[in-house]
Amino acid sequence: MKLRLILPIVLMLITFSSCQQSITIDPSPTVSLSVTKPVEKVKLTIGVMPAVDAAPIFLANEKGYYSDMNLDVTIKVFTNALDRQSALQTNTIDGAMSDMIALITNVQGGFDIKGTTMTDGMFPVLIKKGYVEKKEITVAMMEVSVANFLADEWLGSNHTIKKVFINEIPARLEMIKAGNADMGIFPEPMATMGSTDGITKQIYDAKDGYCPDILVFTGKALNDKGAAIESFHRAYDKAILDIQKDDGLARDILIKNLKLKPEIKDLIRLPKYHVSRLPGEDYVSKIASWTGTVLKKTIDINESDIFERKFVSK
Repeated sequence: MKLRLILPIVLMLITFSSCQQSITIDPSPTVSLSVTKPVEKVKLTIGVMPAVDAAPIFLANEKGYYSDMNLDVTIKVFTNALDRQSALQTNTIDGAMSDMIALITNVQGGFDIKGTTMTDGMFPVLIKKGYVEKKEITVAMMEVSVANFLADEWLGSNHTIKKVFINEIPARLEMIKAGNADMGIFPEPMATMGSTDGITKQIYDAKDGYCPDILVFTGKALNDKGAAIESFHRAYDKAILDIQKDDGLARDILIKNLKLKPEIKDLIRLPKYHVSRLPGEDYVSKIASWTGTVLKKTIDINESDIFERKFVSK
């Protein structure tokens, strides 16, 4: 597929996203968990954000699935997208949770990186205390981000949106608490952590069955550690199947690894978790078209430049 759309030739940093309302079990997931293990134990370092997407990555480690695949996986939690991006660009980490907008922008900017599977997240909208429904609303978000995309998709048809761009989640949350913005879009479980003192948490469903979140690996890692990355995806899929049977596993692992307050465990809104998969041409075009329209720049890349499809479940 040839993408000729409007997009910036710069590296952008995007927050993690979430787009489903409740967790359900895939009735018949078709996934092969057999894979040839690396002969020697291989080290992989994976960057995650404090979001529900990270649950299967944490769980596979907890259950020893990586070790079973002869992998030595280090999971690094980033609370700042700038730090995550820097770690990818310097090859300090092999891969990380990211999103479609960041991936397309990075590839167009010349960064050797590819998406290997979509991840499943949740982005609740937090609404300030005392909000009264109106046509024009102020929404706090990151500028070129999943939050911006979802604001247009979820709120744009019924509202005129005045966008306030704030990258740092705590500062964005303070705007909502102070009543200086009507709404803000936040990743779960951070949204639940912030939904106090009369702030309402509103959940919207994804329109296309996908959230724009994606797991990416650097070109260096793909070239040097291809077999290990294949094994990582099979361990990830195995953890997904566990969570599909018992969502309490995801809740417990998030509380433990993100050091969250135990009392919010049952308040966290989980997505529908899927085994490794990548979207088709229509969805890619939709995301790229939106980004290009917003930023008024031109892109010229192939779909094969964006994805490495050989790791998705068969």
